[in-house]
Parts: sequence; structure tokens; C-alpha cells
Amino acid sequence: MLSEPRSGLLAAWGNALLAGLVSPDDAALAIVGEDAVHRVEGLPGEAGPVGLTLALGRLRGLGATGFRVALPVPGHPLGLSGPPEFNARALESEEAVIASGVPYGLVPEVREVGPAGDLHVEVVWRCLPVREAPPADVPSLSEAERELAEALRDATAVLSRLDVAGSGPVAEAAVDAYRARAERGREVLAPGYPPRAVRVLELAQRVGLLISVAYENGHGGAVSASEIAARADALRPVERVARRAQVAAYNAYVESRERG
Repeated sequence: MLSEPRSGLLAAWGNALLAGLVSPDDAALAIVGEDAVHRVEGLPGEAGPVGLTLALGRLRGLGATGFRVALPVPGHPLGLSGPPEFNARALESEEAVIASGVPYGLVPEVREVGPAGDLHVEVVWRCLPVREAPPADVPSLSEAERELAEALRDATAVLSRLDVAGSGPVAEAAVDAYRARAERGREVLAPGYPPRAVRVLELAQRVGLLISVAYENGHGGAVSASEIAARADALRPVERVARRAQVAAYNAYVESRERG
């Protein structure tokens, strides 16, 4: 939750490219990030895998006008619209990108390659047909912001009562990682996104920090079975709200454009 999903980076910088706000090479560099390479397979008109720059250009040529994110988990098909084959692959990866204007979506397959001690990450995006229909359970930015504030308040109260505190080396490392991420600037969403989307994503990351600290600290002070269950019950809806907010933030560009 503390790091951006690859689908979020592809959608955000892909949208900036479609809007003419960044160059194809800059968009590809931002999407790849610290990975070694990204390729796209199954793209219409291509017999084999191609690089991100060519793939984004091809999708634009086919009529893509924007990119949305889906972050599904079992029991919650967040952002998906079908068909079943695409949904199944997206659920396995727990993320996907869905194009607007053309019936295609991209699902990442991530693998580590190389000898021990020199591993690097390669990503293959599978291009598959999607159903052109409203995405499942995606809130508006205003709804996501309100839900996040309420969830953060409620979860903090429950976790404090159970003594699941943000202390110790693991928690401190998580806090340091979040601060380092925040200090690197605010271009997570790429140029062209409304300030409210940036604010909602940052709040979702703060909520993600709370969840990570709570989980990574073991059971904290929750020593009885009922307290452990209460902690899990407190975190579960917060995770759901945070994922919904992430999707709302990444999809804000497309939603704003479609509203005119």
C-alpha cells in the first residue's frame, strides 16, 4: 500500500502522454521506474512483445482516450467490468489497467530474473479484450476523501485501544519509507491530474502506512483472541476504503475528461 501499484503508474503517465503533457520516452521511464524492463504482449497488430513506448502509441492510434486502474481482490472486483477471462487475470495480479475508447485492458505479470545476488524485475503486460461498461465500485474523489477520513479516524481509535502502536524498528522503518517517498515530490499522478486527486492519493498512502505498521508489528498489545479479531475487523474495511480511494485518484483524469 505504501508504494504505487504498477497499474497506477501506467495509467497516470499514460494519461499524461495522451494529453500531450509528457513525451513518450518520459512516460515510459516513469512507468518502468526501478524495474529492468516492461513489455506488452497481445497488442493488436503486433506478432510479439513490444516496448512501452510503441505500445502506448499503438493504443492511442487505435483510439484510446484514457486509462483507468482496477485493484481487485477476492470478493471485491474493484474497477473491473469483465469479461470473466480478463477479470480472472486481473484478480490474480490484483491490479490492471483498462483503456477508455478501445475495448482493451492490460494486466501485469511480474517476475524476477537473473542469477542469485543479481536479480532484476521484468514486467510483461498482457493486452486482453475488456467489456466496455462502468467499472465496479469506484467512488468519486469526494466520496473517497470522506470515506478515508472516517476510516482513518475509526481505525486509529480501535488500534489505539488495542495498543497496536506505531513503535519499534519495523514501524520506524515504515514511517521513514513513507517520509522518503513524500520528499521525492508529488508527481505520482503525473501532470494533468487535479490537486484533489493528489490529496486523496496521499491520504490513501497515509492510511496504508497505518495498516502496514499495524500488520508488521505482529499483534501489538492485542493478546487475546477477541482483541486480535477486533484488530482484524478494524483493519479490513480500512484496506477496502484505501484501495477504493487509490482507484478514484488514478481514475480522476478520465472521469474529469468524460465530464467535459
